[in-house]
Amino acid sequence: MDTEQEALVRILREANRLLIFTGAGISTASGIPDFRGPGGVWTRRRPVTWQEFLSSHEGRVAHWEYKLEGWTAFRDAQPNAAHRAVVDLERAGKVLLVVTQNIDGLHQMAGTSPDRLVELHGTNRWIECIGCGKRFEPDPVFEEFRQTRQPPRCPCGGWLKPATISFGQPLRPEDLERAFAGARECDAVVALGSSLTVYPAAEVPLTAARRGVPYGIVNRGPTEHDGLPEVSVRVEGDVAVVFPEMVRAALNSAA
Repeated sequence: MDTEQEALVRILREANRLLIFTGAGISTASGIPDFRGPGGVWTRRRPVTWQEFLSSHEGRVAHWEYKLEGWTAFRDAQPNAAHRAVVDLERAGKVLLVVTQNIDGLHQMAGTSPDRLVELHGTNRWIECIGCGKRFEPDPVFEEFRQTRQPPRCPCGGWLKPATISFGQPLRPEDLERAFAGARECDAVVALGSSLTVYPAAEVPLTAARRGVPYGIVNRGPTEHDGLPEVSVRVEGDVAVVFPEMVRAALNSAA
């Protein structure tokens, strides 16, 4: 274990109110591609904006085609060792909050408590009516669209869409409030598998770090926070490989 990893192990061992912030890189080992990375959906297809979905039939069809393209990967994905390591930290009494940019639902599948989880960008695990807010199981709705190629509607008449936040769609105020409340209360923050380029989400770990608490980053490839004075330790590597090792070392040494 190198010096940076040992430094992060110390942070994990000494913390009792961790804020864990996660991005796409924690889920690539589960078979979900990084949308921005090589071969990601966004290299082949421009995401449909919230306004385009609201304003035109073509926009709604394009949104559902985009979501259908990635649905099988999301439906079949299972949590990996990094998701389970986050759960291990929670069970050891060390986690205040897990804030994720991911829409794959894998943290909750791994066992992260719903009351300790904030999914800032929503979830692909439900279909939601933008009118009445009712939620539906995804498979039947995706199958309906696959067969008809018509944007599905709720019985109330409202349009259905996966319960994710589209480009240009405001984040849910209650989710932002919980995330930033965690940033104000935690005693350390660790960002896992995020390039830390999407705001306001990436402001969450910085808000914690600016209070002077330790801030560790684990990612394969550069992040926008690299080199900032608030960053205590930067570990380069595959999150699903290096983070579980560090969690085991921290929990074993704390026992």
